[in-house]
Amino acid sequence: MRIPFHAGLLALALLAATTLPAQATSLKTLNGQAPLVIAHRGASGYLPEHTLAGYELAIKMGADYIEPDLQLTKDGHLVAMHDATLNRTTDVATVLGRRNNGYRVADYTLAEIKQLTVKPTGTGKTSYPGFTPSSADPLRVPTFDEVIQLAQSQSALTGRTVGLYPEAKIADPLMEDKILATLAQYGYGKSSDAVFIQSFSLDTMKNIRAKQQSLGMSLQQVFLGNSASSSFADIARYVNGIGPSINASGANAVTESYIQAAHAAGLLVHGYTFAQANAELAAAQYDKYFGWGMDGVFSNYSDLAVSARNELMAAVPEPSSYALMLGGIALLGWVARRRQA
Repeated sequence: MRIPFHAGLLALALLAATTLPAQATSLKTLNGQAPLVIAHRGASGYLPEHTLAGYELAIKMGADYIEPDLQLTKDGHLVAMHDATLNRTTDVATVLGRRNNGYRVADYTLAEIKQLTVKPTGTGKTSYPGFTPSSADPLRVPTFDEVIQLAQSQSALTGRTVGLYPEAKIADPLMEDKILATLAQYGYGKSSDAVFIQSFSLDTMKNIRAKQQSLGMSLQQVFLGNSASSSFADIARYVNGIGPSINASGANAVTESYIQAAHAAGLLVHGYTFAQANAELAAAQYDKYFGWGMDGVFSNYSDLAVSARNELMAAVPEPSSYALMLGGIALLGWVARRRQA
């Protein structure tokens, strides 16, 4: 049986009406954009954390942002180091020994810290199959400048922007000033730049926001920790997003409704830490949080996060697909009108 032309057109229109809205809302992120992959301390599941080697491997694996936690040396230099002390991740005990009864970063000069080698922790190793770092000192403690230089050189090499996600590890006006001054020195300052400044201290976030305004800067900021959803509206006055732990429980657990409440306040949600090394289990975990609309993930395994994100995006039609379908329907409508004329 031959289907009348206008009936076929009606069928296409009904298909579009029932299909497009469901597909168009499949990404529940705040801005409808693909979730970000943030390399947590670099590719820390594979190589020593906070090293140029680890950051570069994460970039090769497709991470959108690299995350340098920042500490201040005795002589006022910003270095990438998670802990306030050096002994967990470096050979400071054998190379330099104790200072003031401990191993605080703040008790050593940059020249001294540059003598240290960063050791692997957790599942990390000293090398990764098939990867040769481009840095001459890939496993030394890097300065913030060196991390930025790596991000910019890799951006030029890969043809995609590699973002920076520095954390002010201590609530210190000097650290705030140095972070902003260093970023400005390398040309960062606009909200559209691929930079998020993060801290667990809301006071630090408030100070940095005020200092940015006085400097004519507007870089995005993220407040870390599992804030109560009732405080989201207040937090949104100072930052662009929140970074909650996905392991929190109780009232502040990260659930779909928690993410929706943050989005309602205009806040991005970047969860930490995705540390599942098993590819199958990791995929299920990413799928759950991506499905809830999480805007970014701090991952120890950038390749697993990127793979999960790619699968998510493969299931979401590009906007051009909608335009093509609607354009085709419009063309069919024009032909139908011509036939009836």
